[in-house]
Amino acid sequence: MKFLKTTLWAIVICLSFQNCAKKTEEQKEEAAAGEQSSGREIWTKEQAKDWYAKQGWLVGADFLPSTAINQLEMFQEASFDTATIDRELGWAEEIGMNTMRVYLHDLLYQQDSAGFLKRLDVFLNIAQKHKIKPVLVLFDSCWDPFPRLGTQRAPKPGVHNSGWVQSPGFDALKDSTQYPRLEKYVKGTVAAFANDDRVLAWDIWNEPDNTNNSSYGKVELPNKVDYVLPLMTNAFAWARSVNPAQPLTAGVWAGDWTSHETLKPIEKVMIDQSDIITFHNYEDAADFEKRIKQLQQYDRPIICTEYMSRGNGSFFSGSLPIAKKYNVGAINWGLVDGKSQTIYPWDSWKKTYTKEPDLWFHDIFRKDGTPYKKEETDLIKKLTAAK
Repeated sequence: MKFLKTTLWAIVICLSFQNCAKKTEEQKEEAAAGEQSSGREIWTKEQAKDWYAKQGWLVGADFLPSTAINQLEMFQEASFDTATIDRELGWAEEIGMNTMRVYLHDLLYQQDSAGFLKRLDVFLNIAQKHKIKPVLVLFDSCWDPFPRLGTQRAPKPGVHNSGWVQSPGFDALKDSTQYPRLEKYVKGTVAAFANDDRVLAWDIWNEPDNTNNSSYGKVELPNKVDYVLPLMTNAFAWARSVNPAQPLTAGVWAGDWTSHETLKPIEKVMIDQSDIITFHNYEDAADFEKRIKQLQQYDRPIICTEYMSRGNGSFFSGSLPIAKKYNVGAINWGLVDGKSQTIYPWDSWKKTYTKEPDLWFHDIFRKDGTPYKKEETDLIKKLTAAK
């Protein structure tokens, strides 16, 4: 009997210890989940400046291989063209470029998250080979609001960005039941590369309040910005929740940046949630410099993530020396003339172009690697080489 009592007590004590151990593990898991959900804070100005000081002067282009018409064609398995990517990033390296801005898409993650992340990893390896650290763009409000997976349509002859697609598209943006899917995309993609030195930064949402009036305005989601603003705010939180070592940002692109009070509500969120300040400017050199001075009020590193539209008065010779003067990163739209057809101007949506324009709107190289204007590539090479 005494032996039986002792055995029963031993069982009780053992079970008690097991329960305690189980609770301890559960508490650890809960704590870890809570820590991940809160994520890191927005960087202080000092943290942002320390990061920027390690990068050197950033110069690059918004990159799409010449064989892809949009983000989907760039990264889908059937059309992922590593040979062209490698060749064209090599041309960028030769003129001293050290970054590229590259657009991703939520449908790529939905279609095949493992395959998409694997291909993104391959792309980052190619970029690293050429000493290029990309800015990765998660969402985009520009151009076609009806993205579709699979084979992409052929370019419309002579039309600027005739096949570029929004992310998320019209249907997902208006449907809150799809937001958990978008959350998985943001968290899954950022988490996969959160501590990866090959990634320069995360651009949360490109031109979020762009309603594409000159192209798709008539079929856009009514009150689009009312949907985008809260979703973009959440997207910042989702990305930050997985503790990325890289900065988060969203670039202001149109409006009055004289003071924080003159910003639109969506611009305030873009600035307030960003670790570093990014902006777009397709105007002349004087306006480019004015915009930089306006954004200096935030006392954070600044990168221009879109500029250079020759037909609009924005040239390398005007903007790039100013960017270097103020230590502002400079990423121009377009590297190689290709299926995006951004050598044609924005007005090609209204005006017919039957041949290559004498003055290219965007892009630097022809498909064979020769520069559109050698004096431009000479200037880029000279400015990036100068210490």
